[in-house]
Amino acid sequence: MQATQIDLVAFLPSHLDSALALSRQAVWPHRLEDWRMALDLSAGVVAVEDGERLVGTVLTTCYGTDCATINMVIVDESMRGRGLGRKLMDAAFELAADRPLRLVATSDGLPLYEKLGFVRTGTVMQHQGIPEGAPAMPESIAPDAVTFESDVDLAALIALDTAAFGGDRSGLLAYLRSVGRFAVLRRDGVIVGFAALRAFGRGEVIGPVVAASADQAKALISFCIAARPGAFLRVDTTEDTGLSPWLSEIGLAHVGGGVVMRRGEPVAPIGSAVARTFALANQALG
Repeated sequence: MQATQIDLVAFLPSHLDSALALSRQAVWPHRLEDWRMALDLSAGVVAVEDGERLVGTVLTTCYGTDCATINMVIVDESMRGRGLGRKLMDAAFELAADRPLRLVATSDGLPLYEKLGFVRTGTVMQHQGIPEGAPAMPESIAPDAVTFESDVDLAALIALDTAAFGGDRSGLLAYLRSVGRFAVLRRDGVIVGFAALRAFGRGEVIGPVVAASADQAKALISFCIAARPGAFLRVDTTEDTGLSPWLSEIGLAHVGGGVVMRRGEPVAPIGSAVARTFALANQALG
């Protein structure tokens, strides 16, 4: 068999079409617009075979100096087992510099990530489907407490998100405001929670959702569902929130997920003032 040359080069917008084809091979739902959003918010590397065929991708999304997430790790099925995944991860580490790292692992990628020093910290539960009607608003939440706000106070959302996520995702939230809309939960006029709603894949995604309680999270999700009757929706949450059974009950089937992993930072959540009902950056990116 003739050896081929594999080069790792910077991920440029000109690579997006080939990256989309690679994700379709992996049966991922991403549209070209979803890839473009991820690249706009990140830096990345692609693996190119013989100067022509794109055979691997990785993106690193940095949130200030607080942390970084590693996203969109894909190796062409014909190139697996040759150490290319490790080379892509090494490139992602360089892009992250000395920031603590986070990712969500598939079962295929889990052994490599454990070898690279990542530790398990939880489980992401992915739910999707077309709900049959809008779920009832929790009794503890006033019916008019949640609204869409086109001129939302982004600084207030950033403060809540930073407390929940443990890093500055201001760039992500600003981008989401430009491509989607925010449902906002207020108490006594003060924003206490929010949910982003935007197009993604074959439908729309609700998230990130940041709230101080399960009832607040349910209120935000229910409001978004009511606003999109008949739409195909996706919501991801972490197992520890306890929202997964409720999401299944309202018509968003549990279809998979991944293992939440961290490297170089404490396992416990950095911020404790707000519950992380949906907060992992790579889930927000898709």
